[in-house]
Amino acid sequence: MVLQAVPTGALNPIVQSLKASLDASKMMLSRLIPALFWASLTLNGPATAAPASANSALKPYDEAPLQDLVTWDEHSIFVRGERIMLFNGEFHPYRLPVTSLWLDIFQKLKSAGFSGVSFYTDWALLEGKEGDFVNEGVFSLTEFFDAASKAGIYLVARPGPYINAESAGGGFPGWLTRYKAHERTTDFLPYTENYVRGISQEIAAAQITNGGPVILLQPENEYTFAEPFIQPFPDKSYFQAVEDMYRDNGIVVPFVSNDAYAAGYFAPGTGNGSVDIYGHDSYPLGFDCANPYVWPDNALPTYFLETHRNQSPSTPYTISEFQGGAFDPWGGPGFPKCTALLGPEFERVFYKNNYAADIAIFNLYMVYGGSNWGNLGHPGDYTSYDYGSIIAEDRTVTREKYSELKLQANFFRVTPSYLVSNATYTVNGSYVNTPLIGTARLETNTTNLYITRHAAYNTNDSTDYKLQVPSSAGDLTIPQLSGSLTLNGRDSKIHVVDYDLGGINMLYSSAEVFTWKQYKNQTVLVLYGGPNETHEAAFVGQTKPTLVEGTGVTFDIKDDALVANWAVTPKRKVLRFSSGLRVYLLDRYDVYNYWVLDLPAASPADNYTTPDLKSVIVNAGYLMRTASVSGSTISLTGDVNRTTTVEVIGGAPANATLVFNGQMLTTKTTKAGALSGTVKYTKPQLNVPRLSNLTWKYIDSLPEVQADYDDSLWPNADHTYSNNTQQNLTTPTSLFASDYGFNTGNLLTRGHFTAQGNETTLSVGTQGGSAYASSVYLNSTLLNGFPGISVDSNYVQDMTLPTLQAGAQYTLTVLTDNMGLEEDFTVGSDTNKDPRGILNYTLAGRDPSDITWKITGNLGGESYEDRTRGPLNEGGLYAERQGYHLPNPPSQDWKTASPFDGISAPGVGFYTTSFDLDVPAGYDIPMAFVFTNSTSSENYRSQLYVNGWQFGKYVNNIGPQTSFPVPEGILNYHGTNYIALSLWGFDASGNKLSGLELQPTAEIQSGYGTVTNSPMPAYSQRPGAY
Repeated sequence: MVLQAVPTGALNPIVQSLKASLDASKMMLSRLIPALFWASLTLNGPATAAPASANSALKPYDEAPLQDLVTWDEHSIFVRGERIMLFNGEFHPYRLPVTSLWLDIFQKLKSAGFSGVSFYTDWALLEGKEGDFVNEGVFSLTEFFDAASKAGIYLVARPGPYINAESAGGGFPGWLTRYKAHERTTDFLPYTENYVRGISQEIAAAQITNGGPVILLQPENEYTFAEPFIQPFPDKSYFQAVEDMYRDNGIVVPFVSNDAYAAGYFAPGTGNGSVDIYGHDSYPLGFDCANPYVWPDNALPTYFLETHRNQSPSTPYTISEFQGGAFDPWGGPGFPKCTALLGPEFERVFYKNNYAADIAIFNLYMVYGGSNWGNLGHPGDYTSYDYGSIIAEDRTVTREKYSELKLQANFFRVTPSYLVSNATYTVNGSYVNTPLIGTARLETNTTNLYITRHAAYNTNDSTDYKLQVPSSAGDLTIPQLSGSLTLNGRDSKIHVVDYDLGGINMLYSSAEVFTWKQYKNQTVLVLYGGPNETHEAAFVGQTKPTLVEGTGVTFDIKDDALVANWAVTPKRKVLRFSSGLRVYLLDRYDVYNYWVLDLPAASPADNYTTPDLKSVIVNAGYLMRTASVSGSTISLTGDVNRTTTVEVIGGAPANATLVFNGQMLTTKTTKAGALSGTVKYTKPQLNVPRLSNLTWKYIDSLPEVQADYDDSLWPNADHTYSNNTQQNLTTPTSLFASDYGFNTGNLLTRGHFTAQGNETTLSVGTQGGSAYASSVYLNSTLLNGFPGISVDSNYVQDMTLPTLQAGAQYTLTVLTDNMGLEEDFTVGSDTNKDPRGILNYTLAGRDPSDITWKITGNLGGESYEDRTRGPLNEGGLYAERQGYHLPNPPSQDWKTASPFDGISAPGVGFYTTSFDLDVPAGYDIPMAFVFTNSTSSENYRSQLYVNGWQFGKYVNNIGPQTSFPVPEGILNYHGTNYIALSLWGFDASGNKLSGLELQPTAEIQSGYGTVTNSPMPAYSQRPGAY
């Protein structure tokens, strides 16, 4: 997902203007991620009416159509012949290694109105050893596909092979660094075949043609920039070959692309390699989370509609990645500020700008970020991949941006006219009475939508205005009765005109539509506005309604339309019309508590979003998950965080019984005719241990510096040649970790030499990626410890040696923290090959070849020991190589010592303890391990293992992360948990933890059901461990 800079001259004028607006944030990250660049572009889509044959646009393969279940025209895709808006969000299963929680994420997205999810697969986790493709356990997608189907979520598969995604190597496994071929070129393709074969077979089985949820596949990823020597670029033969590999391995669904910006590469009709549906990415506010309230001038992409019509007019406008949050680097401001930067105001202004361009396939990156557990992230990120998403890393949905997006997604589910509309360009002063507001019109033969925003999109000022629009009743100025509309700062609105409510014409509404549903005897409409705004709606052929709840609504008849005018207040207003129409007039903050839940349908529709799916509308607080109706019983599942009134305002059977999470509720009928009951919240009884009170066991995890340590079983670092194309060897033998199969975690290198007595200085240059650390020992003496800084990925340690005894044997031990392999965004850059380990060294007065070297990382390297937790989970510390981080290590005879007392000198300590949890059933109680940042014991870093899964890398002197959420299923909520900590200290007086606590982050009474633990194989002695 990280884009690197390209020469300005190589960019079109649109990109140049965007590039200029991001310079400030780029400066902050320029040393962290090489020349960070995020282009802010996108394309446009839907336009008029559906063609007679939706299948006619399907790109043939081998001269014959591959399938007819997913088709498209210039407006949208069709699934089984029904037009849908693919309202999508990005969720990576590999960042949540508890398969039984995948359904939880899908349900939360479905309840927010999403119809789809886009997902990457990480090659580095699946083929850690060349030729050994492993898709079992948490790396299998079977349960992911099953959960999506159960929730009713369509899937867009994005298997790469390159994915970027802030993942180590951009998803490329470390063994690729040993080949000279430039990645993402035709010479590179043979190395991808085993992975593509394996992942294709898994995805192919889950395609819609086989009854599964996968409806689109994206080959490659952001193939948009290249080094100048890569010619031709883009290489159409390469891109076509990638597509062919997927087709040859059973993929029949349409291909979609994601240009890093709207370059138009491989759009339909561009020749070899062209995809079925063209898409691109856009991150318009960049990643300046340190300034969360700064929206730069000219950052709003106003050119999407024109660009799309020029580049791919025959396909629905697709943004394959639009900004849903932001990454945060080591030493960054933290994700709360990223959440503020990309909060509900951003969603209202920027997302509605996309709707004004007729977008029909809209993917938000990310909607759930998860965790970079087990070293899977690249060096630019820490353990958390929260991303400021709508769903937090701990899976809670308390962020306002989740609720705001729910309002938008649900509107499009009940507005089919949007998908056949023809957009006009946003013009300041059009359809309004002030040039301070710009308006776009999305028109059809009947319904028209008007999207308003400030001309100065980033202003914090409020502007009063009147809407001046044509309608079936003639030209209108809205509001008609009294007052003005108000557009508050950093806001945007969708006004509707001639909006069909199942046969009732809503002539207009200045208030926004959340949802509406037509039932047997009534139609329910929910409108909302911002606090204290004035709004107006008109209904053709209706008589004056009864105001059954609330006050302050003015009515009049204008040209056969009943006009209602009101001021938005926290107390709702409900109108009951004699025709059966019920209208709820809500404050935005109130409507956040409302949910639209689909009722299960017969196969093949099931729970998937379709125009005809029946739904219920519920007012119920924190989270509603599912609904079903059987006879006169309506059954709901959901979550509450306080005693909550559950009110079914639409879809309840007559004389209904209301069941919530299996419990029958005592109900009443409200004045508005809704079915209402109360769910009592009971605070759970929790017994969470204080970690500082537990008994901890300790072992030295850097025995390699002791005089009696034997490294004879270590691999010899004796390669006199390296295929690494990023760095020429400057040492007699390669000391690049990946040349020996060590691609993850801590790395140890030992150099042996016989002293001549004239050696006075030593210089060692190491590289480990941003925020890495390195310690250099001579025998057992620490010569220099580099605790790391956020922006340095390499460092030269210059050291003065003590007097050495001629003829004596000495050993150098260099411990380096590998923070992950770099991504490879720019074709030909091969930055994923940036070596880890020792780049160069000089021992004064000696030839470099006088030192012979040994090297190790994780035990077995690419032939990794732990097949359950994968190839990246553990590194090369002594305790890791032995497997002591796994449950139930042989610690009985270890020293009793606490990490809160720590180590008394620089080195690496390893601590382990255990405790039991018994969390009551019926609750979702996410928990996090929270470190106390210390200034008195400053320079140290710690790895946290929970039941063998590495779920935290805490760097006290860099930050920013101190809280490490660990999901249920990794943390055993109903049994014994084994915790392990490494403590790598640099301070002369030693280091200790100032504090570490296990803390619940929420206490939610939940109807989700049972969470099954991920596999937690325990310690057993590892043959050959050294």
